[in-house]
Amino acid sequence: METVETTARPSPLRRLYNWMLSWAEHPQAGTALFLLAAAEASFFPIPPDVLLMALAISQPRRAFRFATVCLAGSVIGGLIGYGLGYGFMASIGQKILALYHLGAKYDTVAQLYRQYDAWAVAAGGFTPLPYKLFTITAGAFKIDLLTFTMASILSRAGRFFLIAAMFYLFGPPVKRILDRYLGLFTVAFMILLIGGFFVIKWMF
Repeated sequence: METVETTARPSPLRRLYNWMLSWAEHPQAGTALFLLAAAEASFFPIPPDVLLMALAISQPRRAFRFATVCLAGSVIGGLIGYGLGYGFMASIGQKILALYHLGAKYDTVAQLYRQYDAWAVAAGGFTPLPYKLFTITAGAFKIDLLTFTMASILSRAGRFFLIAAMFYLFGPPVKRILDRYLGLFTVAFMILLIGGFFVIKWMF
């Protein structure tokens, strides 16, 4: 009697994970990472960390190179976001504030930037808080551009190079752990990401 083997269909999460890993072998992987990081810092909702981790998993020895690409894209995207806030706050910027329920608290947010200046930008760059909110409002509140750029570089470098170091030093073991507990790590990451929005709402 012939035995028919059945293969379980991978979950959507697993398929997305595998698709991201496939970018490690793509000749345009660095370009994709750069563009994603730039878009996320100015308008796009998905953070570049996931693709950065996928590339670092497959090629741990190039992790710092990928982190550098991610940093460059994020800083440039942050400058784009700054420009949107600086020159188009009345149209695009106001829509962003409304999206984050900050439209009625513009003066409070302005005071935060006056009081903490670069520290507010640094917090948005290193934590799961939505970075695009900080870049756009920094432009709207006319934060010193050099201060903004330096804060962006330091905070985003700390975030991305921390990820790179983890995979550079512990690449294969980290990959095995991630393969086994992918769902748990994803849930934890989403909790942090969503929690960032609640922190912003609570702060203001």
